[in-house]
Amino acid sequence: MSKENQTQKRKPTFLEAFLPIVAMLVILTYGKGIKGFNTEPLLLLVAGVAAIIAFRVGVTWDEIQEEITLKIAKGMPAIMILVIVGAMVGTWMASGTIPMMIYYGVQLVNPQWMLVTSFLITAVVSVVTGTSWGSVATMGVALMGIASTLGVSLPATAGAVVAGSYFGDKLSPLSDTTNLAPISAGSELYEHIYHMLYTTIPATIISLVIYGFVGSNATVTGAVNSASVSKMLTQLDAMYSFSIVLILPVIIVLAGSLMKKPTIPVMLLSTIVAGLEALFIQNITLKNVLASTVGGFKVTMITAEGFKAAQAAPEVVKLLNRGGMAGIMGTTLLVFCAFCFAGIMSKAGCLDVVLEKILSVAKSTGALVSATVGSCIVMGLTTGNSYLSILVPGEMFRDAYKARGLAAKNLSRTLEDSGTVFVPLVPWSAAGAYMTSCLGVETLDYAPWAILCYAGFMIAIFYGFTGIGIAKLEDEKK
Repeated sequence: MSKENQTQKRKPTFLEAFLPIVAMLVILTYGKGIKGFNTEPLLLLVAGVAAIIAFRVGVTWDEIQEEITLKIAKGMPAIMILVIVGAMVGTWMASGTIPMMIYYGVQLVNPQWMLVTSFLITAVVSVVTGTSWGSVATMGVALMGIASTLGVSLPATAGAVVAGSYFGDKLSPLSDTTNLAPISAGSELYEHIYHMLYTTIPATIISLVIYGFVGSNATVTGAVNSASVSKMLTQLDAMYSFSIVLILPVIIVLAGSLMKKPTIPVMLLSTIVAGLEALFIQNITLKNVLASTVGGFKVTMITAEGFKAAQAAPEVVKLLNRGGMAGIMGTTLLVFCAFCFAGIMSKAGCLDVVLEKILSVAKSTGALVSATVGSCIVMGLTTGNSYLSILVPGEMFRDAYKARGLAAKNLSRTLEDSGTVFVPLVPWSAAGAYMTSCLGVETLDYAPWAILCYAGFMIAIFYGFTGIGIAKLEDEKK
């Protein structure tokens, strides 16, 4: 039966291959973007369209199921990190680590420079740690709390946080995507990082100029409500016992990243230390400390003398009640649904057909770079996965760049400029859902402010047509 099925298989036509992508864009744009329906059933509906095409070209259900399982298995390490991040944020809230950063940050940060500050802080943390998600879940959450208190636009702040976080995810040698791109393209890691500076530095400058201009003109900043700020600071001071020791969980994560230790054990250690601080410094019960790792931290867990949770300001409750492994399950479900669609598209050969068609019309260097960017964006939209957005176009275009006499680091740079940083702008991607759940701002609301995430590939296309920053194959060999 298996051999018979194999002989009946055929390559999908371009119309068949492109139909699920059109269906995805229409269904998700209308269902999610306009109507606000849940993303998961929409993705399954799109996966159904892809399955019809897969059956038409001879793919069996068993093969589809196997491919989906393989993709989920490959995504499990990232999902495990997500779960640990949820636990870590819960204990960082319970210990007072994040509240302390908010407490002092509110007093130090100028509202007019909030966007610039948000970008720079998350950029530094993500470069050191190599993870945009960890940077968003820790410093990003603290910065959103500061912005909320100071009356700064939350979508703008969230965009700056996401952009800054992906600055490090893109450039850090500790980042998985930074290592994946040169492997896929056939370049070398540190040459790849150096070559990315050609597009990343101008994109960063553009971002900072816009953030500074908007902040200085008070377009996204409101007047600081001194009464609300004072009330928040007073309540945080009453809830927690602040100490320099509370910064230790942050130091553990940073030090572990600098020493290139495995991510999950480092985050687990930070979670344990934060839990002990919550237990012995904040006097939170062991039951509540453990509960914060699963269901997230709740203001009602505070046992400080003189503090009554019922009297806590709503904005304080909204700010602090977060974290927990259970809070990540929604993102995990979205990942599974996205992998269903990606697995079917991959097994049916639809993605290969679409990318081959794009490659056939890319004749100049500028067109080739544009085709690479377009392919990464299509992969990001169809799969919602940054790994696939790098790996599939990398395999497709590797030989084309060599044939054109272009160094492999041009390809690896473009894969990062469009594959890595575009995915958090996709509402139905794991990254987009995660950023929204952490920062409390919808993906489409913060997307215009995540300037680095789209300025990079625009600059890459400009370089492709002008020849600026394009390395030749001979130079790379030398």
